[in-house]
Amino acid sequence: MTTHAPHAAQTVTLPVSLDEAVAALAAMPAAVPVAGGTDLMAAVNSGLLRPAGLVGLGRISEIRGWQYQDGHALLGAGLTHARMGRPDFAALIPALAAAARAAGPPQIRNAGTLGGNIVSSAPTGDPLPVLAALEATLIIAGPEGARREIPVSHLLAGREMLRPSEIVGYVRVPLLHAPQTFLKATGRTGPGRATASVALVLDPARRGVRCAVGAVAPMPLRPLEAERWVAGLIDWDGDRTLAPEACTAFGEYVAAACIPDPPPAQDGTEPPALPPGVLHLRRTVAALARRALGRALG
Repeated sequence: MTTHAPHAAQTVTLPVSLDEAVAALAAMPAAVPVAGGTDLMAAVNSGLLRPAGLVGLGRISEIRGWQYQDGHALLGAGLTHARMGRPDFAALIPALAAAARAAGPPQIRNAGTLGGNIVSSAPTGDPLPVLAALEATLIIAGPEGARREIPVSHLLAGREMLRPSEIVGYVRVPLLHAPQTFLKATGRTGPGRATASVALVLDPARRGVRCAVGAVAPMPLRPLEAERWVAGLIDWDGDRTLAPEACTAFGEYVAAACIPDPPPAQDGTEPPALPPGVLHLRRTVAALARRALGRALG
């Protein structure tokens, strides 16, 4: 792990429970928790990070699976992308499974974890827009067995942060039992970092559509007005079909909300045009949102 940074870590602790991991971090505040290490070790080897110690989470079996809880799935933060991509998980939360399968080459999917993706909060993290669209909640473990919950969107937006010695233990996701999808565009053929991604879920119980756009901003974006507009067009008691023109308009609505036009100049002149690269990104988002809605309704 430290080929390029031989003095990166002085101590490695391997707890077997969440509370042991929290205690290890409390005893060594300068230590960093590590699960799959796909982001952290890249930072260590490039010289961007020099942790005084590492608290390995790989032996904590309680966070490597999932369970059902009051209409929700309680997902352990140690779930790997490879595990989430399997058919049994895909039957539970299809959009999250699709995002996990798209999260890079096999070596990344085998090591990278759900909790690591959340804590790293990289804009291109594939599961993040899915969790935002599902309105997932984080269960955070703290000192002396304390547990608290925060919406995942609060952590991603920086509205609430992890406190000293805290670790993301679980992610609570509502089981909607309705169509949901995840699509992404990359700058190359095959697995790669997203240039844009869209997660879309239907919520028939609340007659709602929830959409989140990833990779175009530091955090997933929710085009709330577009969600409400298209939800009002759907016949929730019928076959839930929409005309192709409505799906196209939804895509453009989402793209314009997430990549808006420049504001007018103070002197009243016409605002500058968006650069070609930004216009291309907006068209990409529009296409992804249109296709995601069409697949969910189809």
